[in-house]
Amino acid sequence: MKKKVVLTGMRTTGVLHLGHYVGALKQWIDVQNTGEYECYFLLADVQALTTHANNPALLTRSIREVVLDWLSVGLDPINLPYVHFVQQSQVPERHELSILLGMVARYGEVMRDPTLKSELEHQSDASMGFLYYPVDQIADIHMVDPMAQGAELLVPVGEDQLPHLELAREVARRANHMYGTSFTPCDGLVGHIGRLVGTDGNSKMSKSMGNTINLSDDDKTISKAINGMPIDPTRSGKGGHTKPGDPDKTVAFIYHRAFNPNIDEVAEMEELYRTGNIGDGDVKKRLKEVLAEFLAPIRARRAQYDNANLAEIVLDGTMAARDACRPVVASLRESMHLLLP
Repeated sequence: MKKKVVLTGMRTTGVLHLGHYVGALKQWIDVQNTGEYECYFLLADVQALTTHANNPALLTRSIREVVLDWLSVGLDPINLPYVHFVQQSQVPERHELSILLGMVARYGEVMRDPTLKSELEHQSDASMGFLYYPVDQIADIHMVDPMAQGAELLVPVGEDQLPHLELAREVARRANHMYGTSFTPCDGLVGHIGRLVGTDGNSKMSKSMGNTINLSDDDKTISKAINGMPIDPTRSGKGGHTKPGDPDKTVAFIYHRAFNPNIDEVAEMEELYRTGNIGDGDVKKRLKEVLAEFLAPIRARRAQYDNANLAEIVLDGTMAARDACRPVVASLRESMHLLLP
């Protein structure tokens, strides 16, 4: 295994959308294409149970949907031997690692995690699994830890996940100090666009809010979503399309900046918008064309892989993760004196 390792993943709770691409998948593809890293992309079905325990059938369907989405954007475990799709629940060694690292993590530092605190505000009766998931994510990261001098452990994440990585670094440092282990401190990688707003202008694109454009959506669905994107309120009403407007208050421009490869065109449209010389309908029409061009190769790859043996792809990647995890667990177990008398 390479000393430079990437571990990142997603909960398997449904199809993926443009927000996933901007916030995560684009970075994953870039890292994969360097050829420098052993890449483990995690299908986090166990952690999906923290919020979807009452609908386990969804998780089974979602694993296939997420794998197809990953393949369609260009992640390639078929032709690249250093790329692995890993099903979290099928790595029993990871579960043991999670329990052992839970003996090192501290209750106070876990409960101070800002993401956990924010999410608990929407949970009236959170499960113990939900409370524990920040520690469980540390096990995800370190199950493929090379634990070698000069190793690199990279974790591409969204901005909101950076506190989880700081917790992971602290727990790794503490384990190394307490037990003489050699966990590699992880490093985060955040894309230049940390988060894509929803089609309704909400700061978060979310399936539960119904404000997504999915990677697998057809043109009609996408057109409807773009038509409904909010514009600068000062341009609403009769004759508003000829008034000066603010591109920063117009959702379509946020999507242009993320997906339109012609930077000069975007800048020109923004200037025309500021002077009232382009209508919102024209901006949205061009966005539909941009997204159609962006999604064309993704749709082609999705059709190509629709009948592929996805179970075999996931099994191969999962076995690679198990092979990487066994020595990590064995080393920690020995360091913690969990041995036969």
